[in-house]
Amino acid sequence: MKQVPQKDAPLKLNETGAWIREDVSYEVNEPDAYALEEALRQREKHKGEVVVITSGPARAQQVLREALAKGADRAIHLEDDKFVGLDALNTAKAFAAAIKDEQFDLIFTGLQSDDYGYAQTGVILAELLGWPHATIIMHIEKTGAGIRVKRELEAGFFQFVDMPLPAVLTIQSGINKLRYATLIGIKQAKNKPLKKVAFAEVQSAIGGNLQKIERLYIPQKTKKTEHIDGPPAEIARKLVDKLRNELRVL
Repeated sequence: MKQVPQKDAPLKLNETGAWIREDVSYEVNEPDAYALEEALRQREKHKGEVVVITSGPARAQQVLREALAKGADRAIHLEDDKFVGLDALNTAKAFAAAIKDEQFDLIFTGLQSDDYGYAQTGVILAELLGWPHATIIMHIEKTGAGIRVKRELEAGFFQFVDMPLPAVLTIQSGINKLRYATLIGIKQAKNKPLKKVAFAEVQSAIGGNLQKIERLYIPQKTKKTEHIDGPPAEIARKLVDKLRNELRVL
């Protein structure tokens, strides 16, 4: 589960102009919230436990606390400011190293993050683990041999895929209805296990970033009004010409 800047937060860039300043408001990445909800529902149907994991500075622990309050059993926090600058490949490598001793049947991730939007981390993690994966999941059903999932495709089409376990699934937003944390859940979250993993513990698995943001910027708003003179037929011809060749909307 990732912590991302709030959607309605003013965009404030850092000194290098390559990312957002730390003093903006943060929230849970929305697709990850749906992944958590689906994990909780699968546990309610088939038992087991739900473990949530995130990477980032101390502030990122808030998303884990929210997940624990909603019903997750325990959490893992890769805690360090250095995790913020990792690309999707190295983030997946860090997660793979942190969970190498776990015995998970399913790993759920959100389809993509609301800030980067790469939609890569879950797929890369599956490749690193050597597990089968499926993306844009809208439904999960347990079968005798594993699971059967429903994937959302383009133009209103869907695909059904049978998969063995363990597997990695990236969950589509809207797969379910999100629950709220109860007062009892919030109190219980304080006593649930939260394991911290330092950057040094997974550093050997991480290499140089293969993706890098050079610069972020807010596009400049410009306005230009042009008056076309002449008879109606000539005006229409000039207007169509501008729409086709200058604005390229025709």
